[in-house]
Amino acid sequence: MVDVDSVRAELQRAGRLLLERDLTWGNAGNLSARTGPDTFLITASGSRLGELADDDFVECRVSDGAPLISSRKPSKEVPMHRAVYAQRSDAAVILHAEPLHSTLIACTDLEIPRNLFISAMYYLERVERVPYRHPGPALGEVVHEHARAANVLLLENHGVLVYDTSVNEALMALETLEIACRMMLLARGAGLTLRGLPPETVTDFLENAGYKPRREWPSA
Repeated sequence: MVDVDSVRAELQRAGRLLLERDLTWGNAGNLSARTGPDTFLITASGSRLGELADDDFVECRVSDGAPLISSRKPSKEVPMHRAVYAQRSDAAVILHAEPLHSTLIACTDLEIPRNLFISAMYYLERVERVPYRHPGPALGEVVHEHARAANVLLLENHGVLVYDTSVNEALMALETLEIACRMMLLARGAGLTLRGLPPETVTDFLENAGYKPRREWPSA
């Protein structure tokens, strides 16, 4: 049985950390976490992630997105969160934010380097670009198409969507993405050429280095 109060507290912690670590700003972004097989807790519309109060959350159903009893309106991004939970039974937490460097890359055609350092090889093993759609049902549909392919989605001209088994793992993936994007942009500005590891080294790391067990990706 999931303790909803504990889930809420974890999302409040995540919101504070996103703001403290410059991974979001103002009321940009939204957070959610599973509370049951067909329910999830999501930030309410207009909530500021760095200062989430207990009533800044709405519990909704995965099956139809309908809110359970609440006096608040859930985030307009409910369809996007539903899409992930419906496609990924392993996803327990979803973080949607607009970090500066990652969002900048989301506004370009640049490829994100995934072979530069250890955390990037693991957390950025699969990153998918999602074409721009307005927030709401249209974005939910296109996220549904990409959710099984990666744990990090770059939402073009919008921001980033990261989902994982816990707040800590999702935060680590988001921080790793932002660092990789920042490194790439700094290197380009300084005229440096980044030297990534070859594919065979990345594969050997994922399978044999013992950093973390390699992810078991769901089948298409």
